[in-house]
Amino acid sequence: MSGEPATFADAARALADHLRFQQALGIRELPLTIEPLGGPEAALRRVETASAGCTRCKLSHGRTTIVFGSGGAAARLMIIGEGPGEEEDRQGKPFVGRAGQLLTKMLESVGITRDEVYITNIVKCRPPGNRNPEPEEIAACAPYLAGQLAAIQPGVICALGTFAAQYLLKTREPISRLRGQLHRLGSAVVVPMFHPAFLLRNPGPAFRRQAYEDLKLIRREYDRVRGRAPAGA
Repeated sequence: MSGEPATFADAARALADHLRFQQALGIRELPLTIEPLGGPEAALRRVETASAGCTRCKLSHGRTTIVFGSGGAAARLMIIGEGPGEEEDRQGKPFVGRAGQLLTKMLESVGITRDEVYITNIVKCRPPGNRNPEPEEIAACAPYLAGQLAAIQPGVICALGTFAAQYLLKTREPISRLRGQLHRLGSAVVVPMFHPAFLLRNPGPAFRRQAYEDLKLIRREYDRVRGRAPAGA
């Protein structure tokens, strides 16, 4: 058995992690099966394949492409935003517009590159006019997000903006009250913070300072899950 790609114990752990994330997200249906064979990358590809051509909500009618996510399944840090914008819809990649460029700079300010994180949104299709995603649209995309979480099994999740944070944490609290704290989602730690688009609209030093404090919190937790936390941290 030692030469096989997965053991029964591996399968049991993968299934348990998948169900734990499903439960934490409040999902009761299981349209996606996350199999351990082939490892996390293969599992993530299966989720992406399952999302191809999705028509589970009305956002499918106006999209150019499904913006599934970017990054590797080995990422220990996962960043979850709200929904694709115009440039993301055109390119099929998350956070490539102005907000994405700011996100890249924000991560770099604490020594994190985009190559080492996995980035996605709670909805995979662009809401018309970049409006906020509606509850039924978020619910329709929920199985895909749960599949991503189960495949990647991140140690740290950065929830960008009100809708991502409220959905993941199952709360109505505003982002201003959720940020600056650690929250638990299954086996992961969630750090909510202001969405880069909000910071572009509100460039004052107070919000930027708070965002930087959250980034340092993310850096600390990221080091911890990778076993690189400094002594006494």
